[in-house]
Order: sequence, then C-alpha cells, then structure tokens
Amino acid sequence: MTADKDGAPAALPEGWLAVDALDLEARGVARRPDGKVVFIEGALPLEQVSAAIHRRKNNWEQGQLTAIHRESSQRVQPRCPHFGLHEGACGGCKMQHLHVGAQVAIKQRVLEDDLWHLAKVRPDRVLRPIAGPDWNYRWRARFSVRHVRKKGTVLVGFHERKSRYVADIRECHVVPVHVSDLLVPLRGLIGSMDAIETCPQIELACGDDVTALVLRHLEPLSEGDLAKLRAFAQAHPRVQWWLQPKGPDSVRLLDPGSSPGQARSASPELAYALPEFGITLPFRPTDFTQVNPHINRILVSTALRLLDVQPDERVIDWFCGLGNFTLPLATRAREVLGIEGSEALVARSRENLSRNAAQRPLAPTQFAARNLFEMTPQQLVADGVSDKWLVDPPREGAFALAKALADLHQQPELAGSWAPPRRIVYVSCNPGTLARDAGLLVHQAGYRCSAAGVVNMFPHTAHVESIAVFDRSGP
Repeated sequence: MTADKDGAPAALPEGWLAVDALDLEARGVARRPDGKVVFIEGALPLEQVSAAIHRRKNNWEQGQLTAIHRESSQRVQPRCPHFGLHEGACGGCKMQHLHVGAQVAIKQRVLEDDLWHLAKVRPDRVLRPIAGPDWNYRWRARFSVRHVRKKGTVLVGFHERKSRYVADIRECHVVPVHVSDLLVPLRGLIGSMDAIETCPQIELACGDDVTALVLRHLEPLSEGDLAKLRAFAQAHPRVQWWLQPKGPDSVRLLDPGSSPGQARSASPELAYALPEFGITLPFRPTDFTQVNPHINRILVSTALRLLDVQPDERVIDWFCGLGNFTLPLATRAREVLGIEGSEALVARSRENLSRNAAQRPLAPTQFAARNLFEMTPQQLVADGVSDKWLVDPPREGAFALAKALADLHQQPELAGSWAPPRRIVYVSCNPGTLARDAGLLVHQAGYRCSAAGVVNMFPHTAHVESIAVFDRSGP
C-alpha cells in the first residue's frame, strides 16, 4: 500500500481491496474501511485487488478475484492447467498459485496462531518445517467417476471447485506420473463397460511396487466387464484391481487371471517400507495410511528422534494404526505397547509385527484395542507406566486421553504408584484439536510445549499437518 506525504497509508481507489492474510480455505483476507472482512478466492497476502462479491453478511463478505492491481512476489504460475477460478476448475488443490515456501510459512503461522489463540500455548522452540517433493506426492486419492451423457464421455477425477460436478481433467500433477497417465485410459475403460452408470468412484492406493485401484460398483459386474478390468491391468503392469460392491470391508482383490499362453502368477503385495528401520508394512487399499509416503518416512524418523527413545524405556503408541510408528519404536525401545480403537485393526497390527519380527530383532511389543475417545484415568493406570508416548490421532484429536492425563495430575490419589510419561510426541492432522489438547497438557497436566512445527504433508492444499513435543515441567 502506498503512503501519503505524512507517512500514513494512502486510501486505495474505490473498489480496491488490500489483502493482508490467507485463511484456512486459501482465500485472501481483506478489510473494508468500515472493518468488514472480505474473503477473496484467488487473492494472496500483500496484493491489491478487485473482487466480485457473491455473498454478503453483516460482518463479512465472500467474493472472487477479478483483477490484480499489485501482485504478490510469492504468486507463481500454477503448474496444472485444470487449476484456477474458471468454471469447471478442479477443486483438488487450492494453493498452486502460491510459492510452496510461502505455503509452508502460512501453515506454520496457522499452527502458532491456533496454539496461542485457542490454548495460550507457545512452544519453546519452533521446529524446522518437514517438507519433501512438491509434486507427484499423493499416493492415495479418491477419484469420482461420472458418465456425462450430454458430453458423450466419462469423467474420472476430483470434483470441480465448490461443486458436486466432476472436473473434466486429463492430467493431475499431485499424483504419481504413472497415475496421471492413467486418467484418460480409465475414462475409456469405464466408458466401454456395461457398468458405465453404476461405478461412482475409483480409490487409489499406491504401494512401493503396486498401484491399487478400488472400483466401487453398485451392481454385480458382468464377465465382460471383469475381462476388461483384467486386460487393463495386463496393459498397465503396476495396476492391481480391487472390487468394492458395498462398504470398505467388502473390498476384495480381483483375480488377475492370465493372458493367453502365459502362466498365471500371484499378485504382487501392496506394501510400503520404512528402510531406516528395516520395516515393511503390508496394507489393504482401504486401510488408513499416510497420503504422502516420502513425508511419512521423514515424519517417522523425526518423531522417533524427538522422542529420544532409549534402550531401557517402555513406550506407548496411541492410535497406532497398522504399526507405522509402533514397529520402528520396537527397534529402539525395551518394550512397546500399541493401542488402537478397532479389534480388527489390532489383529492386522499383530500380523505386521510377526512378519517383521521374523526378519529382524524387535523389542517385546503388544497391541490392544481401546475406545480412545472414552479413555479414563483408571484405564491409563491399567495400561501401565511408560517413559514416553507417541500420539497420532485422527482429526478429532486426543481429548479424552489428554483429559485423563490431566485428571491424574490434579488428583494424584487416583494414580497410586503410576507415573506419567516424561515426554509426549504428538503428531496432528488438525491444528485446532492439537491446540485444544495442548491447552489441557500444558495448563492442567503439568507439561510444557518444548517444540512444535509443521509437516507439509499436502503441498498446494490448505491442510495443516504438524508435530509437537511436550515435556514434564516438574516432578
């Protein structure tokens, strides 16, 4: 913004807006002279813009960028031709027009602001952001499938920005290149099938050696359609088809069959490796695994370094999933307990433990199922004393766990000889619930937030992943 001769900010021309922030929806935030907030799709901080307003409330307005009068130095040309504000633009990314370094800085600011404004917590140290590849990083995705009769085509991709319609995309730069190259062939495949109207989505799950495609089909598939799926997999050797007629538990691998004159072979395994720890984790395509395997490897390594596990220590991994942190912890600690909410998932974790223990020595490791959203002080005591915790909850956070820990701190008679962990490393996919839980840990459970930082798990989106360290601030 320019200044007048007295040094005060000069008034902007009528209709211009000065953008001073970016919100969690990646919209520019400006204020009118009367203080009313304006959220502007496509605008960036430090820009002067004009906008078409399409929604007005008493205290705020929403609009879309129509002109840039002063451009941000952090504005870049989006790599994907389907990104933008135009009609039909893909809604899969929101920040491709912003330099990736600035994206990370904004996410760091979101984390620090949430910790302070929601919980009055400031970390002693801000960690260097964890970052990795900016493109082709997304190994998990859910593509919508629609037969558009008026266009005479099938669309396979993400939804249009703020729309229920599927974007007409032919390439995607956040998924692996070989997956992007499949988008047009998949359109042709579905368009040739009898089930053209009854296959609403294809879920993607990449392993280190396999690309699993889960076809949701509302009606049984014909033999002709099954043959076409097999032929597609044979033409694209990394592809493995899974079929989902109902819910996630109904998913089954499509027998790949064999091409004429070729012996039938077993399907390769869907799995990912954590080479630093000598761990390999098989998974099903509908299991939860991290979207970004490159960042996941760094994240696991960083979490264990921050936890500083010693060979004589017992560690609990809360929300352990398939053992993403549990099994690496078993290469460092004396004893590990992994806790998850589902008996079925715990059984899968035990299978992964057995498989990896056969390949290399691991510490005694147990898994248990608990309702982690109804934890009590009594259950914490029953799970035993541990030196350190690793906590990796879903977006809802770990409120019940933090509250039980706070109750034991404030009512020591409940604890008996039980002692709280000296250090907690908390991996979060929601800065708001992290802040809420941090407030409990710091203000009611006797901890200090010794470090926190962002993890750029989802470049070009507004999603904020983070990691925080909590240390006991007293006896």
